[in-house]
Amino acid sequence: METNKNIVLVARKLGLHDWQVENTVRLMDGGATIPFISRYRKEMTGSLDEVQLMNIKDEYERLNDLDDRREAIIKSIEEQEKMTPELRKKIDAAVTMSELEDIYLPYKPKRRTRSTIAKEKGLEPLALLIMEQRLNDPSLKAEEFLNENVETVGEALAGASDIIAEWINENENARRQLRYVFDKEAVVYSKVVKGKEAEGIKYSDYYDWSEALKKCPSHRLLAMRRGEEEGFLRLSLEPSEDHALEVLNKLFIKGRNASSEIVESAVKDSWKRLLSSSLETEFRNLSKEKADAEAIHVFADNLRQLLLGSPLGEKTVLAIDPGFRTGCKVVCLDKQGTFLHNETIYPHPPQNETAMSIKKILTLVNAYKIEAIAIGNGTASRETEEFIKWVKFENDIQVFIVSEAGASIYSASKTARDEFPEYDVTVRGAISIGRRLMDPLAELVKIDPKSIGVGQYQHDVDQQKLQKSLDDVVMSCVNAVGVEVNTASKHLLNYVSGLGPALAQNIIDYRTQNGPFSKRKELLKVKRMGDKAFEQSAGFLRIRNAVNPLDASAVHPESYHVVEKMAKDLGCEVKELMINDAKRKEIKLERYVTPVTGLPTLKDIIEELAKPGRDPRSKIKEFSFADIRKMEDLSEGMVVPGIVTNITKFGAFVDIGIKQDGLVHVSNLSKTYVTDPSTVVKLHQHVMVKVIGVDIERKRVQLSMKDVEKS
Repeated sequence: METNKNIVLVARKLGLHDWQVENTVRLMDGGATIPFISRYRKEMTGSLDEVQLMNIKDEYERLNDLDDRREAIIKSIEEQEKMTPELRKKIDAAVTMSELEDIYLPYKPKRRTRSTIAKEKGLEPLALLIMEQRLNDPSLKAEEFLNENVETVGEALAGASDIIAEWINENENARRQLRYVFDKEAVVYSKVVKGKEAEGIKYSDYYDWSEALKKCPSHRLLAMRRGEEEGFLRLSLEPSEDHALEVLNKLFIKGRNASSEIVESAVKDSWKRLLSSSLETEFRNLSKEKADAEAIHVFADNLRQLLLGSPLGEKTVLAIDPGFRTGCKVVCLDKQGTFLHNETIYPHPPQNETAMSIKKILTLVNAYKIEAIAIGNGTASRETEEFIKWVKFENDIQVFIVSEAGASIYSASKTARDEFPEYDVTVRGAISIGRRLMDPLAELVKIDPKSIGVGQYQHDVDQQKLQKSLDDVVMSCVNAVGVEVNTASKHLLNYVSGLGPALAQNIIDYRTQNGPFSKRKELLKVKRMGDKAFEQSAGFLRIRNAVNPLDASAVHPESYHVVEKMAKDLGCEVKELMINDAKRKEIKLERYVTPVTGLPTLKDIIEELAKPGRDPRSKIKEFSFADIRKMEDLSEGMVVPGIVTNITKFGAFVDIGIKQDGLVHVSNLSKTYVTDPSTVVKLHQHVMVKVIGVDIERKRVQLSMKDVEKS
């Protein structure tokens, strides 16, 4: 059977085999998710990872969109009865959207232009003669075209020139060559809008700015575009006009007579009035798409790191949402994150009820056998951390500062109201802080990722593409970690491969009515859980303490028979195989290879048997800030510990224990040249930084990691 041409094109572009792309596309068309294909269909794809699979999906969709547009263009030209074999061949050969649109441009229905008006006056034949550049005196020929609509020779020549200008604008070769000039030489210019100097002071860096477009980093382009949208800046994007005209003149000037002079004038008019603005718009859009893609990539990478942040795990937690005047909201959670109790204490000014607050904390810690304390990193965080350190606990209790980013969004959301209808936003916020410490992923999936605050110009990029990218990241993270089906929230289940909101709710409903699931196969009793949804989701859903120990692992039910055969061949039970390393080493994987189950899957099974249901996330570490509270406590040269809170293309933001995060510019991340900050630091990484600048008026702190030993 002949392979789909788009599959061949995707394989060629991504450096893959046709069969890898073909199988991937077939699996996706059959409803398989990327996490499922990556984890459980390695034989079919050649062990492609999630990034490669996503690239296949995106490129295949792009080519299909191109084909849809191609068909629409063919239909339009055929309806105009202007299709020729040569034109059809060109349309079929086009490999980019811009190439396709250039071919279509002369046939595209358009509003009345100066050219169409001139054609209506019968001046197209004159334009053709002038374009040939054989007329030494086109004025004489123009006299033949005078009529009731064209009263003078000048009017006739002007109309012919308008027609020529549009022909030049619609010329594929001209647009292709100018596109190359734009790509290599375009400069982005930014000027302040007159009279807006004071109001738009935050954009003062761009009041008189110019830079080669191809070298302009995404964050700078997005900043300038935001300044333009807010009415403070005026942007333009253009190459050298002299070079552009030189390219066009080489294409269209064929002689040195009066006709050539008219064509040269039409070239200039076409550039100024049509081509430059058209291509500027195209390259503004292209550069925006590129900047969006980079910003979305940064956000997605940060989100992945945040979601896969180190969990404390199943420990009893006392969580504090700190505050001064309104007090500190304190909640107690059990090992599963179930809310048990709440209090409000007032250890800070103006109440200063320190002794009473200490007594309450000790009572709660003892009553609920608290093992760890989570403190939100907002207002009064440092003061609350210091207060907690005064308390003399009977046992060792770990204390953690937890990011509150997005917590206020959650606590005021419908999700939070549904979970805790009888409590106000402050109590809900404290609960969320505690749960974030126990399992960041399980809690953060309840919040719109855009509200978490780890992006770069996230409100300026294409919102649909951003949402899709972030949803993909959440799904990837949830399935990488796996989900305990008997305790997972609806929001967590929603992101499990093959489920979605309706099935997630149905699982919750079944669990509520029938008690906890005892085995994976029981999931098939859930309303609307068909074979396909079960296939896609089962491997990512865990059932702790199930009758079949494999139900707590990432081994897919479709492979249980393989493990059972391994155990039988070794004369032991599956459970023994999972706890006995020596037994597993006796397994000869080659004996279990079948046309369906290959070595990649068998190796995954053995790894999973060794560490069933393993969590890929690293262990959490305690952290302490230096004894500083505000910017005034800082001095240049001071070296302090900090936590990376955000990563952008231009550097990393670090919390050093004051209200304002400091910036480690990309140039100060390392002694060696750094192109991408994410290769040097990770979100929530503990680092040592040197203070190199303090601007109290602008509330900016500059930091450096050069010559500082990282923790």
